[in-house]
Amino acid sequence: MHAIFLRGILAAFVAFSGSAATGAAADELIGDAERGAKVFEKCKSCHAVGPDARHKVGPHLNGVFGRKAAGLGDFDYSRAMRRAGADGLVWTIEKLEAYLENPKVLVTGTNMRFRGLKDKQDRLDVMAYLRQFSDRPRDIPEAEPTAITEEVRLSDDILNIEGDPDYGEYLSSECMTCHQTDGDDEGIPSIVGWPTEDFVIAMHAYKQKVRPHPVMQMMAGRLGNEEIAALAAYFSALN
Repeated sequence: MHAIFLRGILAAFVAFSGSAATGAAADELIGDAERGAKVFEKCKSCHAVGPDARHKVGPHLNGVFGRKAAGLGDFDYSRAMRRAGADGLVWTIEKLEAYLENPKVLVTGTNMRFRGLKDKQDRLDVMAYLRQFSDRPRDIPEAEPTAITEEVRLSDDILNIEGDPDYGEYLSSECMTCHQTDGDDEGIPSIVGWPTEDFVIAMHAYKQKVRPHPVMQMMAGRLGNEEIAALAAYFSALN
């Protein structure tokens, strides 16, 4: 009986050690936290992080990893961010990197005016810096994993498809059951006048389930590359 119990303890210890080792290895994949602190200077006018962090124009970023979007009860989030949280957006490594690259692609209508960090290493380094103020896998095996996968990456062949706006208008009827052609965004984000590339990237983000929203994921999943390009051409031309 004692032998069985000891084997169980040993197995649990090995599993815990393995998880911690995996977490530590994954933690190293993010980037250079010291360099990330310097890149974060671009963010400091709106966000704070660290022991004395308080909300500014944007919420503080302590504990951001694994937190639901719009998850701090004492901050007045935008309607778009609250909607994203209600749709299930959680700040995993993948989602946070996508947001840092282009905030408006991940959260349509976000109040964040920052254009994004286009250099991947900058994004990884900032996340490594922010990670110091969230639970870290090397310390807590159950913390949000830091292994990173590729976010939406579209080939030039897809991005350069010239969409047919007339075909897009024909396809748009299903979109219009929710989105308004007059640009009204009360409750539903407006897609009128979107730049074609932003529209294409957003739809593929839904299609690849980078953006959380089950209905949009289903709708985008039905569309081919030519159809997405056609819709992008139609909506970009609307005033």
